[in-house]
Amino acid sequence: MSAIQPLASNGVALKVRAIGNSVGVVLPKDMLARMKVGEGDVLHVIDTPDGVILTPLDPAVARQVNLGRDIMKRYRNTLRALAK
Repeated sequence: MSAIQPLASNGVALKVRAIGNSVGVVLPKDMLARMKVGEGDVLHVIDTPDGVILTPLDPAVARQVNLGRDIMKRYRNTLRALAK
């Protein structure tokens, strides 16, 4: 029996397995490719009211990047003048 079973809502069911003295899930290669991650990369787990999100993006860094983009957009002319 395969550990990976397709779900009706474009999701995938993964089976929790013993890995050494721990337990975990093995992510399919195509899922790793879509997430642009490989062995040794860090994934972040974000708790949501609907469950969890598994992402390679650090939520704290994403917030900082978004704030930076907002500041650059808001003060575009000022930053352009300062760059001269």
